[in-house]
Amino acid sequence: MPFIQELTVAESETVQEQVSQPSVEWAALSLSETNTTTTEQSGKLAVVALNKTVKKQAKPKTVKPGTVKPPKQIRSKSGRKTGKNVAASVSEGAISTVESAFDLSESQWYLNRELTWLSFNRRVLHEAADERTPLLERLKFIAIVSANLDEFFMKRIGGLKQQIGAGMREPSLDGRTPRQQVTECYEVVRELEVAKEELFRAVGVLLEEKNIIIEQYEQLTSKERKLLREHYYNNIFPLLTPQSIDPAHPFPFISNLSLNLLVTLRYPKARETSLARVKVPVGLGTPRFLRVGKGDHFVRVEDVMMNNLDMLFPGMEILKCEFFRVTRNANTEKVEEEADDLMAMIESELKERKFAPIVRLEVEQGMDRVHRGRLAAELELDEGSDVFDVQGMLAMRDLWELVRLEYPRLHDSPHHPIDHPLLQTQRNMFHIIREAGSILLQHPYESFSTSVERFLRESALDPKVRGIKMTLYRTSVKSRIIDSLVLAAQNGKQVAVVVELKARFDEAANIRLAERMEEAGIHVTYGVVGLKTHCKVIMVVRQDYNGLRRYVHIGTGNYHADTARIYSDVGMLTCDETVGQDVTELFNYLTTGFMAKRNYNKLAPAPRFLKKALLSRIERETAIQIAQGNGHIQFKINALEDGDIVRALYRASIAGVKIDLVVRDTCRLRPGIPGLSENIRVISIVGRFLEHARIYYFRNGGDEEYFIASADAMKRNLEARVEVLCPVEQIELTRELRMIFDTHIADQRSAWDMLPDGSYIQRVPQDDGNAAGSHRVMIARTAKRLKESLKQKKKKVKTKR
Repeated sequence: MPFIQELTVAESETVQEQVSQPSVEWAALSLSETNTTTTEQSGKLAVVALNKTVKKQAKPKTVKPGTVKPPKQIRSKSGRKTGKNVAASVSEGAISTVESAFDLSESQWYLNRELTWLSFNRRVLHEAADERTPLLERLKFIAIVSANLDEFFMKRIGGLKQQIGAGMREPSLDGRTPRQQVTECYEVVRELEVAKEELFRAVGVLLEEKNIIIEQYEQLTSKERKLLREHYYNNIFPLLTPQSIDPAHPFPFISNLSLNLLVTLRYPKARETSLARVKVPVGLGTPRFLRVGKGDHFVRVEDVMMNNLDMLFPGMEILKCEFFRVTRNANTEKVEEEADDLMAMIESELKERKFAPIVRLEVEQGMDRVHRGRLAAELELDEGSDVFDVQGMLAMRDLWELVRLEYPRLHDSPHHPIDHPLLQTQRNMFHIIREAGSILLQHPYESFSTSVERFLRESALDPKVRGIKMTLYRTSVKSRIIDSLVLAAQNGKQVAVVVELKARFDEAANIRLAERMEEAGIHVTYGVVGLKTHCKVIMVVRQDYNGLRRYVHIGTGNYHADTARIYSDVGMLTCDETVGQDVTELFNYLTTGFMAKRNYNKLAPAPRFLKKALLSRIERETAIQIAQGNGHIQFKINALEDGDIVRALYRASIAGVKIDLVVRDTCRLRPGIPGLSENIRVISIVGRFLEHARIYYFRNGGDEEYFIASADAMKRNLEARVEVLCPVEQIELTRELRMIFDTHIADQRSAWDMLPDGSYIQRVPQDDGNAAGSHRVMIARTAKRLKESLKQKKKKVKTKR
């Protein structure tokens, strides 16, 4: 395996002292020296050092240890105070003084959004290299990274290319122009592709030992080839449409992410050759991998097609068959303000996306240079930069077909979400919520079906429920959520749903769902013009014994039953009167777009209030730290990208505030820089579930504040979307949020520590007692809590007897 270099955890300290020195090409990942030796001896899989030091992130102006002294700590003479009183006692001048040693407008203090996101995919790909990961799960992570890179080109590279085309040269926060970002991203992507292919081959060898084999067509027996040829003729051949590429025929349309054959052929004894393109018809019932015989031996469908081209081109001489694949730009959004019909505009965007400019061409390694150049020219791409040579299999996202094979020992142990302890009874759910005040839900550890879906189902059936309002960003195609809303409308309840038609890649599905709901009599609106509705909120209005009462669900994740089993999210069911009033204001805003004079007492919606709420609390924590110390901030988010938030965190760190950031992927902030961010640590959790919850914590001088939110600390979320930040106040619930933070921060299996240069190193368990990652710990803790709850119920029953 090329240019692999190990870096132990102890050696990571050296890297931290050499932020700007690019001497370390690759950082080691997670496996101990013992595991490395064992792996090399077995010959199965060497440690794949995927975590390349991101030397591009460090700018010419570097920070060396000892060159910048931290500003002197400013103390208040007024004595110990807490909360707003302490913050008010410290002048703005004192707070601004803490950053005097650093110019926070300089680009050197910020990492690049795109490169840090690609770094996240290195960590995901490492799960495929880690021998502790079950074999088919390792294949899954290869498929995930492949799909992620496809979307990266469709969204991020597509957007950057649009900026280049528009002549934009304005640098990003980290000082890179759009063209520079594309160039550096291409370099990293190429390295990722090489590592991915090496891992695929290594995992393939291990799968063969389990008799799961991807065969080469020419290695099959004559009987097997005959059966496959018959299957191909009956089930695939009728779907094929060969297209000539010559002066008499225009270059054919190539659909997004399609796999294609480029066939070179000629008439017998003729000198002139011709080209033809054949699309591989994967999907809609046609699998990528065709089973050979009764076992789990497979052959790729394109391999079968390539070896049976005589059916498509009878009497022709086939000289060569090569594979290629294209990726199109997905950024085709129009200006909403100019649209008379938003749904018609979105449908138009979807049609345009089909014909959007191509941003990437993938070709099999060794493709004829003339053919490679011609494809690039016909697709209007730069052959030198936009064409990616792939050694081995194209479109590895299709490996999901093999991941689904039923081999229990090759998968993670089955996980079955449990019922929340308070929701195990069949009592009326509204009575349960009213007695509890608020209930914190933790998915996927606790069941989405018996909590959120049950909440809507009971709302639809309860004769005392008068109305239901909710936002819908993404949901499953066959959604019980939609079924409950339709049932509620049929039962005469007032139902209003704010559907986000611009949820990327779910636009068509949301249009169909909106149409279905409208047909059922549901009031469907599409949010506020110019803003995406990304908040996750349900409000049920019920006629209780003492008048109308609002029951609310606020969550960090989508109302999607499928992702609720694999995404880690939190949500809260509550009948808090003030929260209900705020949610009413929120829905009135969403359905009218009128923002003026809307008062929120607990919620902080974006784009108007959420960012201000976060910044003011960071500044308050800074003031408290200056006055009395013990400042502490913790975020658990998917991405930290907003420059204002990063600067505020830097200022807090300079003042001495302890800051823990559990950030899944993109992170602009550079932790551990002496004098600037030495009080900040950034941790990324990568494991079985996708971390998706957004939780914010401020110590606030001992008067602690916890919040859950739909928004990450990203400019788009804080300024261009409708989001919600909601306080969690009940002590029982804040204990659960504290447990989540503590579990992730203590993780020695799935946690990665970010270094000042933007690279990461995975923590290595010191003993078997720390071998369990956050997700296993959370599963075990949730099960333990359930057992304790059942014991308490049994005791109560015995006491009554």
